[in-house]
Amino acid sequence: MSAAGKVVLVTGVSRDLGRRHARALAGTPGIDRVIGVDVVPPRGDIGDVSFVRADIRTPVIAKVIAKEDVDTVVHMSVIATPGSAGGRHTMKELNVIGTMQLLAAAQKAPGLRHLVVKSTSTVYGASSRDPAMFTEDMEPRRAPRSGYAKDAAEVEGYVRGFARRRPDVRVTLLRCANVVGPHVQSPITSYFRLPVVPTVLGFDPRLQFLHQDDLLGVLAHAVTDGAAGTFNVAGDGVLLLSQAIRRLQRPTVALPSFAVGSLGSVLRSARVADFSPEQLSFLTFGRGIDTTRMREELGFHPRHTSEEAFEDFGRSLVRPDGYAVRAIDAASRVVEPGPGVRHELEEVRRG
Repeated sequence: MSAAGKVVLVTGVSRDLGRRHARALAGTPGIDRVIGVDVVPPRGDIGDVSFVRADIRTPVIAKVIAKEDVDTVVHMSVIATPGSAGGRHTMKELNVIGTMQLLAAAQKAPGLRHLVVKSTSTVYGASSRDPAMFTEDMEPRRAPRSGYAKDAAEVEGYVRGFARRRPDVRVTLLRCANVVGPHVQSPITSYFRLPVVPTVLGFDPRLQFLHQDDLLGVLAHAVTDGAAGTFNVAGDGVLLLSQAIRRLQRPTVALPSFAVGSLGSVLRSARVADFSPEQLSFLTFGRGIDTTRMREELGFHPRHTSEEAFEDFGRSLVRPDGYAVRAIDAASRVVEPGPGVRHELEEVRRG
C-alpha cells in the first residue's frame, strides 16, 4: 500500500521513543503530515511534527482526528511505569480509559484507514507452564491480574473490538519484547541499571530484547507497508539472565522469590526501580515469543539480535553514583548479603 498523502497522528510523543518515532515519520517520503499528541509537550526537538496538546482520555481527541483529517493513528501511549504516570491509578486511566476514548474517536472518523498499536509481549505472562515459544494465537497460561500486563490485555481486547466494528480499517498490533537501548527508561532497564542485581534463587530465565532503533523501524514499517494482524516483535535469539548480567559486569545477589518481591517493594518505594509482581514472574520464568509471522507476513527484519540489542544498552551504562547508593541501602534493609556480595557493595559505595 502506498504511503502517499498519509496524515499520521502519534500518541505519547512527550516520551522519548514516541517523539523519535513521530519525528522520523515526518521525514518519510509520502507522508504529508504528522501530528503528535500528548498532555505535555515533548522536551526534545520534534522537527516538522505538529504538536497538539490533548488528553486522549477526553473526547477532545475526536476533534483533533476530524480537524486534521487523520487517516493513520499510531498509539504509543500504553505505559509500563506507574511512577512516571503519577501512580497506578493514573497509569490505568492513561492506558485503558485513554485507549477507549481514542478508539471511540477513531470509530467515528470516516477517513481513518489504518491503526497501529504498540503492545507488549507481557500480555503472555510468565509461568512454569508456558510453552517454549508463544505464537500470536496462544493465550497466557495465567491471565494477568494486575499492573501493566492487565492493562495491555484490556487494551488489546478493545483494539480487537474496534477491528470488528471497523473492518474497513487496517489494524496492526505489535507485541514487542522488552525494548532496550541507550535512551530507554523502563522497568527492565531500571532493573539492569541496579548496582547489585537481584535474581531469583534457582532460576535462570530466557530473555528476548528489541533494540530501540528496531522498535522505531517496525513502527515506521507498519505505517508505510505493514499488514493487518497481530505480530510478535523481537530480535533474533535469546539470552539467559545470567549471561545478560555477566555482560554488564554487575555483581548479583540470588534471593528466594519472596525476598526478591520484598526487595522490589522497597526499591519501588525508594523510586530506584519500578519492580512489579509481573516483573518478578518474568525474572523467574522468562518468556519466549515466536517471530515467524513478523518476518514472513509483516515483512520486518530487525537489524539487531537480542544479544546485540542488550550489548548496546550495556555500553550506555555508567558507573553507579548516588542513585546506586540508594539502591544498595534499600537492598540492605531487606536482605543480609553474603560476604562476597558485602565486599562488592562496599566497593561500589566507595566508588
